[in-house]
Amino acid sequence: MNQDIATASAKEKNIPASTDIVVKVRNLKKSFGDTHVLRDINLDLHNSENLVILGRSGTGKSVLIKCMVGLITPDAGSITILNYDVLSLNQKEMNELRLHVGFSFQGSALYDSMTVRENLEFPLKRNLGINDPHELEERVVKALEDVGLEDAINKMPAELSGGMKKRIGIARTLILNPKIMLYDEPTAGLDPITSIEINELILKVRDKYKTSSIIITHDISSARHTSDRVIALVGGYSKYEGTFDEIRQTTDPELEPFFNY
Repeated sequence: MNQDIATASAKEKNIPASTDIVVKVRNLKKSFGDTHVLRDINLDLHNSENLVILGRSGTGKSVLIKCMVGLITPDAGSITILNYDVLSLNQKEMNELRLHVGFSFQGSALYDSMTVRENLEFPLKRNLGINDPHELEERVVKALEDVGLEDAINKMPAELSGGMKKRIGIARTLILNPKIMLYDEPTAGLDPITSIEINELILKVRDKYKTSSIIITHDISSARHTSDRVIALVGGYSKYEGTFDEIRQTTDPELEPFFNY
């Protein structure tokens, strides 16, 4: 996507100027043996923006956000999040950054042996040192209300549907009040109606918590519904950038099938 078009589009959608960049990735590269997953990735995430990273399975979308939170170490490039130079952080500094960055895993990552209540209490106790029963109850109930599942507070993960697990996973992330949300394939494995509900929740989270979000997906409906801006990954490169309507005009054979629905 032409950079001038992308810049003009950002102004039309009231996306903040570059001074409000909260995530900056430059020339990021990552290989696994002879497999080059990320060849040259560049992106900016602006304050209060929903940025969708669109691409086919296996194009390195999940690897990209795992690099952002220190779960994978890239081979080259730079990552700056909330003025933290991610690749230079020690473990203590990385843990501090992670308090500000919520990661919604594709599989929800709930602890099967814990109730919903206990799953949400866990990060409050471990990361914030909160043990007061009344404060724990208040925070857990509020997080569940925000995702519409307050009645599930005493259920076990095995009792929840796939969509409910996604919501609880998001609630557990939101309970720490992150400034940035990273969503890894938020609608994967869900039926169309539940997918719409998750897309609506992503928008609600952005509006209520004032988060900036990166949404990793190959679900074109999710990309259309949730994005302020889209970056398309092709062959390990951040090749196209613009609004959803601008990206859909591409004739790149790697991307055309996404829009033929």
